[in-house]
Amino acid sequence: MDRTLIAAAFAASIMAPLTVMVYAKGEGSRDALPSGSVSRAAGLEAWKRIEAVVSHPRCANCHVDTRGIPIWTPAGETESRVHGMNIHAGLSRIGAEEIPCSTCHMTSTLPNDPAPAPPRAGIPWQLAPVEFLWYGQSGAEICKQLRDPARNGGRDAVALLDHLRHDASLSGFIPRGWEPGEGRSTPPGTFEDHVRDMAEWGAAGQPCPE
Repeated sequence: MDRTLIAAAFAASIMAPLTVMVYAKGEGSRDALPSGSVSRAAGLEAWKRIEAVVSHPRCANCHVDTRGIPIWTPAGETESRVHGMNIHAGLSRIGAEEIPCSTCHMTSTLPNDPAPAPPRAGIPWQLAPVEFLWYGQSGAEICKQLRDPARNGGRDAVALLDHLRHDASLSGFIPRGWEPGEGRSTPPGTFEDHVRDMAEWGAAGQPCPE
């Protein structure tokens, strides 16, 4: 089997469960606020806080383009750069064609060890789908992508909250962003702050800066 077929098989195995998650209603529905209960101005303020999270290297580094090259910010450094060791996640987004992400990044719900030990999460390590591009994008571009069902996995505002809660229930990448292990920077605020901001932004109609 050639690498293209391997990549397609792995991509299909990854995206199938993600597709189910899009339409599953979970705990996030409890976080949702009534539509229109938050003003546009307050929604834009909430977006500023969301932007600070999703543009932080801890979150954006795996939301990369079609080249499938993860970005990282090594411990003790402030500037992000191309992942070391010539790592490419390929079409599969999990490195099936070269070196699988799981070679170093274990699936585990145990607390992350201090840097430089590779961070881990409760779900298999992988890059976000290409449609979820964040790295190198402006806040306005990320905002428009995040509210667009064609580029966010088919999610409306409530389903985005469901996604956050579902990922947290698995000890996935999102909550782990605030628990990466000693020696690594974290996004501002907390995971619960992020959920509240997403709820406010959604209730305001998901406004984006011009």
